[in-house]
Amino acid sequence: MNKVGIILGSKSDVEIAKKAIEILKSFSVDYDFIISSAHRSPERTINWTINAEKNNINVIIAIAGAAAHLAGVVAAHTILPVIAVPVASTTLGGFDALLSSVQMPAGVPVATMAIGSAGAVNAAILAIQILSLTDADLREKIIAYKNNLSLKVEKDHCDILKDLHI
Repeated sequence: MNKVGIILGSKSDVEIAKKAIEILKSFSVDYDFIISSAHRSPERTINWTINAEKNNINVIIAIAGAAAHLAGVVAAHTILPVIAVPVASTTLGGFDALLSSVQMPAGVPVATMAIGSAGAVNAAILAIQILSLTDADLREKIIAYKNNLSLKVEKDHCDILKDLHI
């Protein structure tokens, strides 16, 4: 069974995580959820990470703000794909979280999404795309999802033309 692990640096990141969870649920992808800080609860974070594979997790989404070393700490302790979602939780507007997630040293990759809600949605979609490599049903669902995105753009175009009387 496919499962995505979602780890948050703090409870203040829950609203962003909900965006990823909505997408995962819409694709019927199971997930595991934990709040654990790389800085305030490092043992808990590492323990969850090193047991992720045993718990049937295939991809990890790490959501955190501020210095956001969460995704890097997780990536350092697993071979599973790790997807970071930076959160705008400081006066730097998430730029600090973005840089600490994207500027990983060679050999410790972290796929880093956009800051905030769009990043959470894209993290879930990327996780689903990764899982779809070995799951034919999920592959069909993600193909349909992408096709619907395209159809929506075409519909929006036609609606605007009608509104503008062109």
